[in-house]
Amino acid sequence: MNKEIQVLNKWAEIYSEKMREVHAEISKVIVGQEKIIEKLLIALISDGHVLVEGVPGLAKTLMIRTLSKCLTCGFVRLQFTPDLLPADITGTKIYNHKDISFKTVKGPIFTNFVLADEINRAPPKVQSALLEAMQEKQVSIQGDTIPIRKPFMVLATQNPIESEGTYNLPEAQVDRFMFKILIDYPTKENEIEIIKRFTEGLSHSVSKLLSSEQILEMQQFNQRIYADGKIKEYVAEIVDASRHPERYGLDINGYIEYGASPRASLWLILAAKAHAMINGRGYVKPEDVKAIAYDVLRHRILLTYEAEAEQKTSDEIIQKILEKIKVP
Repeated sequence: MNKEIQVLNKWAEIYSEKMREVHAEISKVIVGQEKIIEKLLIALISDGHVLVEGVPGLAKTLMIRTLSKCLTCGFVRLQFTPDLLPADITGTKIYNHKDISFKTVKGPIFTNFVLADEINRAPPKVQSALLEAMQEKQVSIQGDTIPIRKPFMVLATQNPIESEGTYNLPEAQVDRFMFKILIDYPTKENEIEIIKRFTEGLSHSVSKLLSSEQILEMQQFNQRIYADGKIKEYVAEIVDASRHPERYGLDINGYIEYGASPRASLWLILAAKAHAMINGRGYVKPEDVKAIAYDVLRHRILLTYEAEAEQKTSDEIIQKILEKIKVP
């Protein structure tokens, strides 16, 4: 192992320890869901946005709020409703009669962490108000372009079981989320712990462990983590297999309407690097790619009507791709 990798490993171990502390702090409030908490931290390190999907009552909002409380950063919760307007998120210009001029009033999006609660309850024009902020880290308000302070992260939740009064996210919007995380029901043991924790008056407060500067430092270090050329080729083949499955001997061509976009390749590498960092390594292994592949790809592989009729899921398609593509 060369010296550069050794130095990267040393720094990765330091940052990994900090992430473990944050993880433990969140676990004081959230019971179970260890993997979900880890994925949120990976997204934070990778400077990505997260879409969290699950039925009501699974502590999606509480988990995101608790994460924000562990960081000395600004936080705002936006409850998406059908009557919300884009200006309610980004801000607008107000006419001042005294000096006969327009004043720009910034919206709640100008903070570090934005919780977009039940994002599929607002119409597409409101959902799209987040697009520029998520991609460019800036907002245009009637001709004025204003940068958003870093770090900036959008964490959106949506409920998959209701269709009445909801609007599916536009594909351009979905693709800007680094991860789509699915939250499932807790185990019976965790359910008992939840009952104890929340019905016996036990309050669990969390401490602020990371500053904005430390988060930005980790995000910069994440770019430096070593990913070998073979790892990059492995990622490129996984993404290419979602577009041209027949080239890789995959019998799933009739199930895929559109394969993953180039953003999938970028996030697979960045998320794999963050996964390596959380595990105290300064270099990426194929296992890191596999660990985050489902969360990066499940919302980027669009299925055909035939696949939906046969009740195939994106996760099943991803599993077949990962089984077929040779691991370096």
